[in-house]
Amino acid sequence: MSAVISLRMEDELKKEFEETCSQLGMNITTAVTIFALKMTREKRIPFEVSIDPFYSESNIEYLKKVIRNIESGKAELKEHGLIED
Repeated sequence: MSAVISLRMEDELKKEFEETCSQLGMNITTAVTIFALKMTREKRIPFEVSIDPFYSESNIEYLKKVIRNIESGKAELKEHGLIED
């Protein structure tokens, strides 16, 4: 017997989640089932839960400011020393 679970998430997140699952050869139901099986077997969240400083509010605001400066022509773009593939 199967149970139905209903959850809500942002439309864009769902779309990206579906695309990632598809690239891995599965659907959302399979991905959530894998998560549930692993969590119940290990009795823990099966990945590290932490706050990535890249996504901090202050960093996101800084990146938005840089983008605005680039789009408005205020930014001074310089060549860098990175090697292209």
